[in-house]
Amino acid sequence: MKSLVLGFCLAVLATGAFAQGVADNTLTPAETAGGWKLLFDGKTTDGWRGFKTPAPDAGWTVIDGALSPDPKTSKDLVTKGDYENFELTFDWKISPKGNSGVIYHVIAVGEETYESGPEYQVLDNAHGEQPLEQAASLYALYPPSMDMTKPQGQFNHGRIVVDHGKVQHWLNGKKVVEYDMNSADFKARVAASKFKRWPQFATGKSGAIALQCHHDGVAFKNIKIKLLK
Repeated sequence: MKSLVLGFCLAVLATGAFAQGVADNTLTPAETAGGWKLLFDGKTTDGWRGFKTPAPDAGWTVIDGALSPDPKTSKDLVTKGDYENFELTFDWKISPKGNSGVIYHVIAVGEETYESGPEYQVLDNAHGEQPLEQAASLYALYPPSMDMTKPQGQFNHGRIVVDHGKVQHWLNGKKVVEYDMNSADFKARVAASKFKRWPQFATGKSGAIALQCHHDGVAFKNIKIKLLK
């Protein structure tokens, strides 16, 4: 199993170590001046932990500059810091028909990160999921307006903007989801979904950011954040 995972990760990462001429997992001078910070240094899991545990899950490793879990054993990886209003960008690549996610405003309650944090879905849309669960959706609540995924085997560029409850999901340069967590529409959708089981869902005004292991091969790199006032 691990040899298959390693093979997937190496293939995943072979699609170029540079994005738009900039080395992976680095900040441009303009990004640094603009207040951006790296959440992943491209080499270690420093700055990350497990869900409700101080140490990062041992199953997460760095292979050729990207974070990847052991699909068979890993649990979610969570930032040590909490974030309220922010812009987050990241590159992701998923195994064929794979499933994962990036979850924000995660608080230390419940059994899983998704019980409190809204999830930007990471998915190979060939998985056959309904629109509410496709790539870049707010999982199970808001579908993407269009499929902006790149062909299987390429990295996608994700972006999440959280600004005082108003949230945008972007995929490969296109805004595909927009919602307001303070709105009646959002609350009605939550009440009609599986998340109604967890009263803590979307209640944290700030929280950690989690990379989900959904027992499929996935890789993340170029994880950057800019705090918003």
